[in-house]
Amino acid sequence: KMFEQKLIPMYQKHNPQAKLEGIYGGSGALQVQIEQGLDVDVYISASEKQMQALKTKQIVTSEIPLLRNELVLIAPKNSNNSIISFSDFAKAEHPAIGDYKYVPAGQYAKEALTKLGLWQDIASKVSMGSNVVEVLNWVAQGSADAGIVYATDAASNNNVKIVAKLPKDLLKEPIVYPLGIIKNNGSRSGVQNFIDFLQSKEAQTVYKEFGFGIIK
Repeated sequence: KMFEQKLIPMYQKHNPQAKLEGIYGGSGALQVQIEQGLDVDVYISASEKQMQALKTKQIVTSEIPLLRNELVLIAPKNSNNSIISFSDFAKAEHPAIGDYKYVPAGQYAKEALTKLGLWQDIASKVSMGSNVVEVLNWVAQGSADAGIVYATDAASNNNVKIVAKLPKDLLKEPIVYPLGIIKNNGSRSGVQNFIDFLQSKEAQTVYKEFGFGIIK
């Protein structure tokens, strides 16, 4: 929504000749598509893991740290269950996270839950979504009684409530969204101009509006 509703229209207002098309999906799914030849100029991932995989294969030639985010624990809006912290996650009857094999939010969630000593308790019952939005919708609809998603996603749905923010010491590294430049495509006409725009003060105002942290 941030790109479709705000950033792309904002950029095209200043650059009416530019033709931009966003391709949206989970970071892992997009990584696979790019590896299979998806013709894109830049790739924004919710994790360094996916970006590093593309750099190792020399598909991404360089990257820029663009945004910060954080994980939150959510519950259905009118829920009165006893899950009030990440330490309570194993109490959920139907917990949900992103699929840690492909979804960065799920990878972060598994890392945090493992550090809390809870992963073995929830591994057999946790539902794993193909992306964060699926987890968000499960909680909003009440089919999951607790979920772990990004703060920015939680803020976008009025049918969930944020129960707790993830303590920063539960992750080895902060959650950073990097922007990667695809080999040979970064030199295409207009690509660098768009990358410059995404790092501009004007774009940062939009990031803040949608709840993202800014890379200083």
